[in-house]
Amino acid sequence: MIKELLSTISSAIYLTVSREGIFLIYLFLINVIGFALVIIDKQKAIQRKWRIPERIFFIFAFLGAGVGEFLTMVIIRHKTKHWFFMVGIPIITIAFYWVLFYLMYR
Repeated sequence: MIKELLSTISSAIYLTVSREGIFLIYLFLINVIGFALVIIDKQKAIQRKWRIPERIFFIFAFLGAGVGEFLTMVIIRHKTKHWFFMVGIPIITIAFYWVLFYLMYR
């Protein structure tokens, strides 16, 4: 039992410091930021205050936050009437992950 637990912990530590682990941590954090950007922009829109520029959403999608941004947009129904968000964010996301997997596993 203890041997299995130690094996699991060492596997988790290896995943964290491995190349794949670092990318997973990066992707998690960048998607949390993308999620937060959409939520903040939605709140600003409701309050009719200064908004986050649209190019920021595309820049963060290019950096890997497309999944978090797109899912948040759909869930809270923010910017879903803008075709360039509903098409552009997924295209950028697919391209990002294609390049990422290509570079990692070539």
